[in-house]
Amino acid sequence: MNNPYVQNLLVGKVKQIGKPEAKNPMEREWESGIFKDTVHDKKWLSNSGLAGDEVADKKNHGGSEKAVFAYSTKHYDTWKLELNIHIGIGAMGENIAVNYLDEETVCIGDTYQFGDAIIQVSQPRRPCWKPARRFKIIDFALRIQNTGRTGWYFRVLKEGFVQEKQNLILLERPYPEWTISKCNEVMYERKDDLQLAKDLASCEFLASNWRQTLEKRLEGKESSVEKRVFGPNKA
Repeated sequence: MNNPYVQNLLVGKVKQIGKPEAKNPMEREWESGIFKDTVHDKKWLSNSGLAGDEVADKKNHGGSEKAVFAYSTKHYDTWKLELNIHIGIGAMGENIAVNYLDEETVCIGDTYQFGDAIIQVSQPRRPCWKPARRFKIIDFALRIQNTGRTGWYFRVLKEGFVQEKQNLILLERPYPEWTISKCNEVMYERKDDLQLAKDLASCEFLASNWRQTLEKRLEGKESSVEKRVFGPNKA
C-alpha cells in the first residue's frame, strides 16, 4: 500500500474575473479565491489556513473548520475524460493535492501529521457555483456532488510549517465508519433515512455546519441546493 502524500501545496489571492456588463450570466464579473498556484517553499499553516492564501466568500469558505481543502489527484484524469476540457491540479481550488487518498479512504476525525503541523478531517466539501463559472459548465457543482468527487476539509490541531512532497502520516482514526463518501451519501442520496442523519450528526468531529444541516433535516426542514450549486450562474 502506498503512503499518502501531498503532491502539491497551493495558495492563491482573491481575483475579480469577467465583465460587469456581460449579458450571459456565466460571463459576468465575479470574485473568487479558487485560482491557486503551486508553491515549493515551506508555508506556515495556522488554524485559519496557509499563509498567503485567501478566500472571497468568508461566510461559506475558510475559517477554522475549513482551514485546508484537500482534493485527490486521481480524480483529474476522470474529469478530463468526462468533460473533454483541460483540467488539472488546482482546478478545484484545493490547498493540498493528495496522492493515495480519496473520499472512500478518508474518514471524519482522521488525524494526520503533515510536516510540523497536525490536521484533522472535519467535513466533505459542499461544492458551490464557482467551479461551474470557472469552467463554463452550468451543472458542474451538481456533477461534483453527484459523483462524490467532492474533496474534504481539514481543521488544524497544531500549527506548523508544511511543504509539498510530504507524507500524510495517520495518527488516529476514531470514526472509520464515517468515510467522506458515506457522509456524502447521507447528505445527498439517503435524505429520507433520518436514523443515518441522526447518527452522523452525533459524530463529535463533524464540522458544526454539517451537523446543523442534519439537525434541521431531523426537524423536517430541508433547504434547496439551487442557490449553492447554481448561484448567479442562472439568469
